Amino acid sequence: MGFIDLHLHLDGAITVDIAKRLAKMQGITLPGANDDELRRELQVPPECTDLNEFLKCFALPCSLLQTKEALAEAVRLVLKDCEKQGVVYAEIRYAPQLHTEQGMSQEDAVLAALEGLKLATANGNDFDLSADGSGAGGPAVASDDKRIKANLILCLMRGEGNEAANEETLRLAKKYLVEDGGVVAIDIAGAEGLFSTKNYRDIFKKANEMGVPFTIHAGEADGAESVRDALDFGASRIGHGVRSNEDESVVDDIIRRNIPLEMCPTSNRQTHAVEDMSTYPLIDYLNKGVCVTVNTDDPAIEGTTIEKEFDYLEKEFGLTDEQRKKILENSVEAAFTTDEVKDELRDALGV
Repeated sequence: MGFIDLHLHLDGAITVDIAKRLAKMQGITLPGANDDELRRELQVPPECTDLNEFLKCFALPCSLLQTKEALAEAVRLVLKDCEKQGVVYAEIRYAPQLHTEQGMSQEDAVLAALEGLKLATANGNDFDLSADGSGAGGPAVASDDKRIKANLILCLMRGEGNEAANEETLRLAKKYLVEDGGVVAIDIAGAEGLFSTKNYRDIFKKANEMGVPFTIHAGEADGAESVRDALDFGASRIGHGVRSNEDESVVDDIIRRNIPLEMCPTSNRQTHAVEDMSTYPLIDYLNKGVCVTVNTDDPAIEGTTIEKEFDYLEKEFGLTDEQRKKILENSVEAAFTTDEVKDELRDALGV
């Protein structure tokens, strides 16, 4: 059985091998004398205290994603890494406004990511994750009928003084919006605890008017009220939503509207979105009828994979085969893609 990853940040998925490849392309010297030291730079420290500290880990990978060639290659390699791990469908999200430090426009960043997406999903391409192209990273070739399927989500950013940048991201999302094979939705990421979801009502109202679907990071660093706001805005999905149960009426509303939650257990543990993981509500949500999905969030930063996420749930919470299958069914239903692709994914996953 394969996997689906609906909540996957590009800059949080830059592994040691991918970082070395991107650095070599651009003549950048990476920190650390060896792979272990570089890995420590890329991964969240064990003593991470909260989401705001967690977010600091993005500085290095983001610095490697400031040219069109590097951004396209990063999308390609991250998707190939996913494919190698058994992921049959992924949605990569990233914020075009964070890739303009060396002269790219947001539109350049969108076009570059689309090129990487095309290369990763085109039939017949082989791939090699070694930094020097020698094959040391384990070249792998996927057969035509097992080629990963993927789409892009453009992230707005929480913050101050970036209103124009967010408006530009929304404009580009509308310009390049497709049902499958490209940009399929928007999101808003960043420090939820510092910049309240309610502050972004107007831009999501515009997204609704423009017919741009969206998911919203909510109920992670902030509580159930953030999820309530996201639901009221018209979000198709909720990023994380782990703290929705701080208000049972919010959980009831999620169930009534059948809004999927993009849950990310390792991330929630490391950012302390949930202080006591013995109370992690995923199984409870699932039993109540919430459309729960399981995702990685930032696999390289967290040192996880989608398979490890499911293994963790099985070990710590007794996730059953039936529940695992239900989660995969939920992921297919929640995907920002066409009914035709969803049927293909059901066949591929056996759900």
